[in-house]
Amino acid sequence: MLLRSIAINLLCWALPAQANLDAFTNKDATAGLKAALEKGAVVAVDLLGKQDGFLGNGEVKIPLPDSLKKYEKLMRNLGMGKYADELVLTMNRAAEAAVPEAKKLFVESVKKMSVQDAKGILTGGQTAGTEYFKRSTTDQLRQRFLPIVKQATAKVKLAEKYNEYAQKGVQFGLVKKEHANLDDYVTQKALDGLFYMVAEEEKKIRQDPVKAGSDIIRKVFGALK
Repeated sequence: MLLRSIAINLLCWALPAQANLDAFTNKDATAGLKAALEKGAVVAVDLLGKQDGFLGNGEVKIPLPDSLKKYEKLMRNLGMGKYADELVLTMNRAAEAAVPEAKKLFVESVKKMSVQDAKGILTGGQTAGTEYFKRSTTDQLRQRFLPIVKQATAKVKLAEKYNEYAQKGVQFGLVKKEHANLDDYVTQKALDGLFYMVAEEEKKIRQDPVKAGSDIIRKVFGALK
């Protein structure tokens, strides 16, 4: 049985609740895991996919690309700080607008999870579920985020100027290739912030499953504590 294997793998953790794990069925374990992952992912999306979800969160706020940070102080000294602020605002608003697209993909990914996937996540580290989401959704998320980000940055003329400058900068080694296009930069930062928050929610559920509010989540993850 899956959970019997899990219990054996968890011996190295010296968990006192091993007997409880042995009593679970594969269905229990998978159901609990799926409920936990879906709950954590949805919470993360809801936290980020609203006004100031990115901009107001210091952990995920999208800063100016490194290639522009060098000139930010100069811009502010010349009274051009509003342009830097406008670009930062636009980048973060773009991410906030894109992130809700992730909810459906996360739910679909959970539904497609195999027993083997579930076993790896249950016996994995504190963010094993988040790593599963990364593997199963990143490419699709990037495809969905990018058009939304482009629509948002198109409203800022500075974004066009940045792309023109950055492409030239790459040729001379002044700008990193991954920062040469503002839309690509914002999309990647949106993905990074999203998975960071999903990981934080996963760790919370693992550490305190009682607060997760679901009987099956408490049953499975409570026994792993």
